[in-house]
Amino acid sequence: MKALIQRVKQASVNVAGCTVGEIGPGLLVLLGVEAKDNEADISKLVHKVCHYRVFSDADGKMNLNVQQAGGSLLVVSQFTLAADTQSGLRPSFTPAAQPDVAQQYYQQFVERCRAVGVEVATGQFGADMQVSLINDGPVTFLLQS
Repeated sequence: MKALIQRVKQASVNVAGCTVGEIGPGLLVLLGVEAKDNEADISKLVHKVCHYRVFSDADGKMNLNVQQAGGSLLVVSQFTLAADTQSGLRPSFTPAAQPDVAQQYYQQFVERCRAVGVEVATGQFGADMQVSLINDGPVTFLLQS
């Protein structure tokens, strides 16, 4: 399981011209689920995303997590993160989880982030989404379970 996190001043997701999720300051989380992932991977990645210290403290050092900084998460399914890009000029999606499993794990990821106490907005799983964001930094990290 992979999460590409971007610190944002604001972010939103639109589907068919309608906003389905939006946040102010926080993290945009692009979430990719792989066929090899399991329940332990969900827990590990939830912990990393919710506790990763990428927000500045009073001294300007990255010492605060999203909750400490008063931010939110916008979680967007992104199956292309599971692509194998090691050979050739076209991605292979063989490592990606089947859509029904990926959707279940995506929903569990969102629910577990909320259970930790983080405010979470979402995209729409499997939809053609347009994501808008204002990067803060930019600060971007690829986290893996």
